[in-house]
Order: sequence, then C-alpha cells, then structure tokens
Amino acid sequence: MAGRAVRVWQSLLAAHPARTVVMGFAAVILLGTVLLMLPVATEDGRSADAVTALFTSTSAVCVTGLVVVDTGTYWSGFGEGVILVLFQIGGFGIMTMASLLGLLISGKLRLRMQLTAQAETKSLDIGDVRRVLLGVAGCTLAVELAVGAVLALRLRFGYGESIWDAAYLGFFHAVSAFNNAGFGLHADSLTKYAQDPWVTLPIAVAVILGGIGFPVLLELLRHRNRARATGRRRWSLHFRLTVITTAVLLFTGTLLTCVLEWTNGGTLGPFDWHKKILAGFFHSAMSRTAGFNSVDIGAMTDATLLLTCMLMFIGGGSAGTAGGIKVSTFAVLGAAMFAEVRGEPTSSVMGRRLAPHVLRQALTVALAGVGFVMTATLALLAVVDEPFEEVLFESVSAFGTVGLSTGITADLPTVGRLIVIVLMFVGRLGPVTLVSALALRERKRRYELPEERPVIG
Repeated sequence: MAGRAVRVWQSLLAAHPARTVVMGFAAVILLGTVLLMLPVATEDGRSADAVTALFTSTSAVCVTGLVVVDTGTYWSGFGEGVILVLFQIGGFGIMTMASLLGLLISGKLRLRMQLTAQAETKSLDIGDVRRVLLGVAGCTLAVELAVGAVLALRLRFGYGESIWDAAYLGFFHAVSAFNNAGFGLHADSLTKYAQDPWVTLPIAVAVILGGIGFPVLLELLRHRNRARATGRRRWSLHFRLTVITTAVLLFTGTLLTCVLEWTNGGTLGPFDWHKKILAGFFHSAMSRTAGFNSVDIGAMTDATLLLTCMLMFIGGGSAGTAGGIKVSTFAVLGAAMFAEVRGEPTSSVMGRRLAPHVLRQALTVALAGVGFVMTATLALLAVVDEPFEEVLFESVSAFGTVGLSTGITADLPTVGRLIVIVLMFVGRLGPVTLVSALALRERKRRYELPEERPVIG
C-alpha cells in the first residue's frame, strides 16, 4: 500500500514538472536546515535555532544572500561548506542537477526527466535538454574556476593571505558570485575591496555571466563555433533582447548611481573619480540580484535606494542564476507600451511580432511580483518598527533574490524572518512557476465569450 502511494505521488509530480521543481527546492531547503542545526555547523559548537538555520538555508538555496548572522564568524568551516553547496545547487537548479546526474549515470534521459529539466532551464526545445544540461555544467565549472583562480591570486599576492585562505576565499566568492548568491565571508561584504578592480571586476563579470541566463551563454558558444564554419551569425530574439536590455540597465544603473552618490561622504564621496565609476558599476551589477556590496547600502540616499529597488525588481536574464521578473519580461512590457502609444495593433521587437500569450505572461509575472512585494511590505511594516523605505528595500531584495540590505535583516523578529523566508522562496521560483506548480490542472477554453470594452484610464 505504501509503495503504491509513493508511485501515485511520483506520477502526480511528474505530470507537472514545475510542481516537481517546487518540491525539490523545498526538500533541499529542509535538508540544509537540518544540517545547519547540527552543533558542528557553528563556531561555538552550539546548535543554531530552527529559524536561523531555516532562514540561512532558504537564502542559500534561493541564492539570495540575506543573512541574520554573520556567515564568516557564526558558521564553522562545515557550516560554510554546507552553505556553499546549497547555493551551488540552488543556482544550478534542483531539477537540472537531478537530470544531469541521470544523464551521466544512465547515458540517456527519459521524456519525464526532460520535461522536468525543461521547466527549470526554460529550454524551448525538449530535444536540446541534453545539450543544455551539459552546457550548464561546463559554463558553471569554467567561470567559477577562472574567477576563483583570479581572486585567489589577487588575495595571495595583493593582500598577503596564506595559500589556503586565498584559495578558500577566492573560490567561495567565485561560486557565490556566479550563482548570484551574494554570500561573503567578511562582515562588511566587499567594502575593503571597493577600490580594487582585480577583486570587484572579476566578481562583477561572474555575476553578469551567471545572471544573464544559460540560454544566452549557450547560444553564444554555439554561434561562435557556427561562425567559424560558415562565417555568418544569426542571433535569436531572446539573445538580442536579453543582451541589449542588460547592457542598457547596467549603463543606466552605473550612471545614475554615480550621479546620485558622487558627493555622498558615506559612499562614493571619498573615492577618486575613476574609483567612483568602478564602485558605481559594481553596485549597478550587484543590484541585478548578486547581493555583494562595496559601499555602505545604509548610507545611500533615498533616490539611490529607489533606483536599486527598480534594478532588483527587474533582475537578470531568464534561466540564469538571477531573480526578479527578468529583463526579457521588462523588455516585452516596454514593447507593448510602445506599441500601444503608437496605436499599433500588435507589439513587435527587432523585426519580430510578439505572440499575445507572451504579453499576457509578462504582465502576469510583473503584476504578481508587485503583489508579492507589496503584500510582504505591508506584513513587515505590521511587525517591525523600521522606516518604510528600508522595509520596502528589504522586501524587493528578498523577492528579487538579491541579498542587499540596509542593515535591518538581523533585527527582524521571528515573524518578520518567516515573511522574508516565504518571499525569498517565491522570488526564486518565480510567480508563474509557483502558480503553475500549485494548479490542479490546466484547461483550454473551447469557446469565446462576447467581446466588450470597459473604460480604461
């Protein structure tokens, strides 16, 4: 009877891959919580309380980076190792990892596993899932090793760290950066390296590559090989949309951060002009869901905090390690607004007409995101005595799985921490994925209702 119940449960999960992703994330979070509650996971040898362990595990698996205790001093080497594994798994994707292991062991993927991996990687072609899985593993390993090596060398010869400490710090931060996790081993994040391009730029590159999305990276590699053979390149709409929007947001974020913080004595003010630009660029890149900071977030002006909220809410590319509503969603909504202003019957981008269901999906994701953030902000304001702008910043950071904070995370009461935990979980999985995972079934309407136009505006 028990075996039959398990088979029925597995069949129900396999029938809806997105639901399997949700259950997979929840299972790993619970496992991480149990491991972090072990006495060996803390520096003082005492078990962490359940809420602290759950918060840290959720933040790691959801690659957020918000913490209620200092990672480098509270957790032992074992605890830090658990956290590293958790955000590596979270960034790589629970079901992507499971599908890759199945591929390596059996040498082939069943359709059920392909559908599960497709839900996490958002691959458009089931036949490409095997290539996607191997490509994801290759990109992850290559970037993390390269960035880790650069950081380790810089820390060894630039800051006098021992060989072991330099290697450990370098690769921990490289893995954290590529997975957009934002976990660091320094209490002040990366503020001591704010003016060092050999530390901040490699981390920013890892964050951008991880956050731009695996489909973009894989298409870049595939087209590079194709260009060598044919001499021609034809990029997909998703590639062009993601890359261009990402570049525009990075430039805009850098420019506005520098303008707003140029004379702020608590942030960019003391730096030379070129170091101000470096710090501004780093903050713009980190606001795209990475969570590291090289200047004091709490000392920023309200205008910069609002700008950062906007960047955090948009996030990075689809099927990457970043959160937010994604740059493609933002671009599609922008195209729809532009088409409506011009009075055009359909929306188009770069010579391609956008399908109506794409517009509906983008609108659903964006409005669901706004709803989650506003609901969480209201709930937090009811249980904490903190300024509105700081609470809103915390909510957007949690939903966008960013990890930046003005400093109120550790002071949140238990209820407030649980609210942030739920928001991080929802933000990592995405509103549409969460809704589809909880849906009992999908239905297609076989008729159309009479059309009527309510008054808008």
